[in-house]
Amino acid sequence: MKKISKLLLLGASAILLTSPLSAKTIRWRMALSWPSNLTPLSSPPMIVAKLVKKMSNGKFIIRVEGAEKTKAALGVLDMVKSGSYQIGHSGSYYWIGKDPNTVWFTTVPWGMTTSEQYAWFYYGNGMKYMKKVYDKFGVYNFPGGNTGVQMGGWFRKEIKTVKDLKGLKMRIPGFAGKVMAKLGVNVTNIPGGELYTSLDRGTIDALEWVGPAMDIKMGFYKVAPYYYTGWHEPASEMQFLVNKKAFNKLPKKYQAMLTTAMKAAAADMYIENFAKSVTAWQKMKKEYPGIKVKTFPVPVLKAMKKATNEIMQNYADKNALFKEIWTDYKSYMKKARTWTMMSEYYYLKASQEVETGE
Repeated sequence: MKKISKLLLLGASAILLTSPLSAKTIRWRMALSWPSNLTPLSSPPMIVAKLVKKMSNGKFIIRVEGAEKTKAALGVLDMVKSGSYQIGHSGSYYWIGKDPNTVWFTTVPWGMTTSEQYAWFYYGNGMKYMKKVYDKFGVYNFPGGNTGVQMGGWFRKEIKTVKDLKGLKMRIPGFAGKVMAKLGVNVTNIPGGELYTSLDRGTIDALEWVGPAMDIKMGFYKVAPYYYTGWHEPASEMQFLVNKKAFNKLPKKYQAMLTTAMKAAAADMYIENFAKSVTAWQKMKKEYPGIKVKTFPVPVLKAMKKATNEIMQNYADKNALFKEIWTDYKSYMKKARTWTMMSEYYYLKASQEVETGE
C-alpha cells in the first residue's frame, strides 16, 4: 500500500475505531471503466477497497470489478445510478453526451493544472458545482485520481501547419476530439486493444493516449516517432461515483472511512503516475532514441485555442449552468495561474538558466 494511504489510514483509524463498529458486514461492488490491471488508472479503486476493509476491521467490503468483468466501460454512471453497483470509478467527461457540464470535473483543453484544479475543487466552487451537476443522476461524485498533463499524442508524420491536420485520421476522444474535428481531423474512438495494430497498419495516422507511464505498455513509439506535448488534457481527474441512497444508508463512521479513503487514493494516483512516467520515459528514450518530442507550432496551437473557445461558447449559449461554471472556472484559473507562474514556472526557468546558462 502506498505511503500516503498508510499515513491517512493511521490517522483515520485512530478516530474511527475509538468506538465499537456495527457487527453487520456491508458488501459493495465497484465498477471500473478500465481493466482492473490497468495501473495507475485502476490503482485508486484497489486502494479504497483495502483502506475501508482495514479501517472497518473487515466489516466494510468493496469488491472491485474491472471492465473485463462488467463489459461496459462507458456504462459505469448508469450502473451506479441504477444501484446495480454502489460505487464506480471512471472519468467525468465520458458523460458529455448526457450533460456537457460533466467535462469540468475531469479537464478541459487549455484549462487548469492539477494543483490549480484541486484548489478549485476543494477551496473554490468545484465541489459545489460537482454536486449540482450530479444530483440529477442520483449519485455523489468525488475526485478519483489525476494523470497530470497528458501528452498530445503519437504521430506518424510531423505536424508543421494547420493544413497537416486536415484529413488526418486520429483517435482522440472527448472535448479534444471535437476541437480536432473542427480543424479537419477525421476523429475516431478505437478500443484500446486495437490501437497499436490500427496505428501500425495505417488505419489511423495518430492517436492520443495518456503519457509515458501508460503509453510504454502500448508500444506506440515503435511505429509513430513524433511524440507531441500536451494542450488538451492538462489535469485529467478520474472520479468516484457513489450511489446516493447506498451512501446515505451507511453508518456515519463508514461514510467517513469511504470519503477519507477516496481522497487518499486520488492523491496517490497522481504521485504513482508521475513516478511511473519518470521511469517509463527514461526507458523509452534509451531503447528508442529515435523518438522525437515535439510541441505543436504556435499557429497550430492558436487554431486549437480558437476552436476550443468557439465550442465552449456554443455550449454556454445553450446551457446556462455551463456558462456559470465556465465563468467561475476562468475566474479561479486566472488567480491561480498568477501563483503558478510565480512559483513553479519561474523556479523551473531559473533552474534551467543556472544549469545551462540559457
